[in-house]
Amino acid sequence: MGLSSRAVATAVVAAAVAVAAFFGLLPLTLASAALAVLVAIGWPSLLNQPAPGGSGLVIGLTGVGAVAAVAATEGEPSLRNLPLVLAMGVVLAFVAEMLRRDGRPRLVESLLGTVSGLVVAVSAAGWIATDRTDAGAALVVTCAATLAVASAVSALPVPGWWNTLLTLAASIAAGGALAWALPEVVTVNGLWTGAVSGLLVAALHALFDQLPALERRAAALAAIVLPVTVGGILVFVVGRVLVG
Repeated sequence: MGLSSRAVATAVVAAAVAVAAFFGLLPLTLASAALAVLVAIGWPSLLNQPAPGGSGLVIGLTGVGAVAAVAATEGEPSLRNLPLVLAMGVVLAFVAEMLRRDGRPRLVESLLGTVSGLVVAVSAAGWIATDRTDAGAALVVTCAATLAVASAVSALPVPGWWNTLLTLAASIAAGGALAWALPEVVTVNGLWTGAVSGLLVAALHALFDQLPALERRAAALAAIVLPVTVGGILVFVVGRVLVG
């Protein structure tokens, strides 16, 4: 799958998260869990891991568990149970390696790949935590929408750094426009959210542009949902630092 196709698909995924947030916490929780599952399906292929089955299972269980834990947590801090879930995921990663019966080639590489994947999957829980900040669903919609705009613009046939600058400018402009339209999000927060979304999309697309593994469908799937999944924890940080 080419870069432009992946960028458009990422825009669609981000737009779906925005729509889910608009309809309430339950749809957003389901969308976040779906992101974690999609990461689990594609991450082992993206990193060409030697034991993709066990790695994907650990990533999926940890990601969905993190989403469920945050959704079930009442009061603040909403992410207080996330370190425990992440720690359990790391333990599962070690167990999965010990259960391998293939001689355990590339053991360290496999373990690190699984741990990095579960960190990405756990990030999806940030969307739910963001929904519980003062700006709430409005900030979630703003971030998801700016991710969609940045992804769509990055698909344009503009070469090199000009594409990065255009992506960043469009995302910031979209964040400002959404802040103007949504009373819960002040202008400076919308602009910062747009900047973070634009930088995230541009950086990840530059990172994966020439990766041979993206010729595989599962690997391309992970690359598609990666900006939106990681965006969950980033927008939570923005919401805490800028909004409170």
